[in-house]
Amino acid sequence: MKLRTVHVREFQSVWDSNPFEIDRVACLVGKNEAGKTALLQALYRLNPIVEHEGNFDLTYDYPKSEVENYQQDVENGRRQHAVVVEATFELEEPELRAIADEYGDGVLTRPEVVVSKGYEKDTSGKCRQFVKVPVAEHVLVKNMAESCELPEALAAEATKRTTLVELSKYLTETGQKQTKEVAEAQAAANQLQDEAEKATALERSKGLAESEQAKALCARLNELLGHNNIGLHIWESILKPHFPKFLYFSEYYQMLGHDNVEALKKRRAENKLKDSDHPLLGLIELARLDLDKLLAADRTQDLKNKLQGASNHLSAQILRYWSQNKHLWMNFDVRQGLKSDPEGMTQGINIWGEVYDTKHLASTGLGTRSAGFVWFFSFLAWYSAVKKKDKPLVLLLDEPGLSLHGKAQGDLLRYFEAEVVTNPRHQLFYTTHSPFMIDPQHFERVRIVQDRGIDSDDQLPQEEDGTKVFTDVLKAGPDSLFPLQGALGYEIYQTLFIGPNSLVVEGVSDLLYIQTVSGVLQTKGRVGLDGRWAITPVGGSDKVPTFVALIGSQNNLNVATLIDFQKGGQQMIENLYRQKLLKKNHVLTFADFTGKKEADIEDMFEEDFYIELVNGEFAESLAAKVKLKDLASSASRILVKVEGYFAKKPLKAGAKFNHYRPARFFAEKVSTLEIPDVTLDRFEMAFKALNALLIS
Repeated sequence: MKLRTVHVREFQSVWDSNPFEIDRVACLVGKNEAGKTALLQALYRLNPIVEHEGNFDLTYDYPKSEVENYQQDVENGRRQHAVVVEATFELEEPELRAIADEYGDGVLTRPEVVVSKGYEKDTSGKCRQFVKVPVAEHVLVKNMAESCELPEALAAEATKRTTLVELSKYLTETGQKQTKEVAEAQAAANQLQDEAEKATALERSKGLAESEQAKALCARLNELLGHNNIGLHIWESILKPHFPKFLYFSEYYQMLGHDNVEALKKRRAENKLKDSDHPLLGLIELARLDLDKLLAADRTQDLKNKLQGASNHLSAQILRYWSQNKHLWMNFDVRQGLKSDPEGMTQGINIWGEVYDTKHLASTGLGTRSAGFVWFFSFLAWYSAVKKKDKPLVLLLDEPGLSLHGKAQGDLLRYFEAEVVTNPRHQLFYTTHSPFMIDPQHFERVRIVQDRGIDSDDQLPQEEDGTKVFTDVLKAGPDSLFPLQGALGYEIYQTLFIGPNSLVVEGVSDLLYIQTVSGVLQTKGRVGLDGRWAITPVGGSDKVPTFVALIGSQNNLNVATLIDFQKGGQQMIENLYRQKLLKKNHVLTFADFTGKKEADIEDMFEEDFYIELVNGEFAESLAAKVKLKDLASSASRILVKVEGYFAKKPLKAGAKFNHYRPARFFAEKVSTLEIPDVTLDRFEMAFKALNALLIS
């Protein structure tokens, strides 16, 4: 069975989360204190892998502002106990087939089961778990009647019943009636004097006896009616073994790297395990050992071999998915405590975890490594041991990889996709506020978590207050959306540089001019910009070095620039190649092709042609057409001259000059414009220079 919907109510910061759907993977995104952890904790207690952690506690878990009112209402019978978590599970083919084999087709109204748990406790002090299996009882009655091959008349009447109780009552009454008729027939037969007639009459009376099929059906009915609820019987007898366990993991579960085995054994026996004990126990189990074998090993080499086998398995996983350092290898050792060992480890048997760096030929304790590495290893140890059991599981990861570098968080996502998503028996449900933990290929997995109470200074009504879960981004606030925006931005960044050849330009106007002129040149049979170049506008010359540094770090990426040149920016341009961000011949400026000391892309055009573009775009806002002779300025760049002109003679209706607008006009009207040959020559020269830099 697969978890499909979750609904959390009256728990910590949650009044009513809203029901929300999940698939194989769900990612809860929201800012700190939004209630993401509360949602995981509520779901975890539905069927925790650590069984004694399944209780809800009113004192700690019910929303503090109303807990006393709630208790009084329950005690005085004014309300029922609150149901904290309700989860719907979709039944899969093996479970549905098992039910059909036992009870026939169509017995369930829906292929699902609903499991819930709240504050109500049983006599042993455990919170009650409630299960609803949607049984179509009338179909079950029909299937049972038909499967027993009753006599035709009896079957016709039996299938008219709609409940098991009705069917049982009908068969019982029919059986009693037949028993009475048989007795009467036998008594009448015995009154006959002729032995032949008596024998015939007695033989006829046997035909009135209740059929063996009816007796078998009655027995089956009595067995089913012995269960208080047929749905619960189906759950206990067929579905419960398929009910997934929930494994909750947060930073508190990270291994310490060493422990005393006797102390660990004692904590487990007393049900007082620390969070950090679970991954260590998982590692020991992965090595096919138990605590008693560690304490009473009779052969050192066997013990070392088993620990080394588990270490090798986890190390291989680390090396496969941990891109931060490929030179690490895990080692575990078990030995007698010494007097200077850490507190609690001076006596008895200790287990030690070490990380060996094959690059620096040095070992360090697992606990001394980076928090991100320890988190990753600890999670792998516990999950690998659980995964080996091949049981249904829902992983609940609270802020996984929080201490990991952004690239390592990407490694973790790769691990999830390869090791969890592909496992048909496992599901993943995790929280994050990091954009690097959101897979931009799967935004459909995202669920937004927001607590409107902490986002508002006003007192909200209870139905609007507290933690809510949304799938509609339009309902979310800006803080909740920030990780999504970051993930989307990173995806756009990756998409822009998807090709092996990237041409960095300053802005969108450059992009329009270059693409448009290139198209004109190609229609004339001349050289345009090769289509293998991916043009990337970065939003200004000051951003060029940053973007070049970023995309230049991508392996096998060929980067060039075609940018403006002003004297004030000369140092920045020279630094692009002096600091080895780009090769010198990959740094091109428009001044290289205009013959001017300074030049923007607008200077690639003849000045009177550019004025024509300005007049065309701003025609409705101009008091009179701009003329070249009106642009009195000592500046060599046409854009500076035009901006100076409009500074003195503003456009009508509050319009402002924007150098993007003439570029847009040019792209839209190019078929009606006569571009001077000298302009085409300059652009063709630039395109030839760029095309010569291409790599295949």
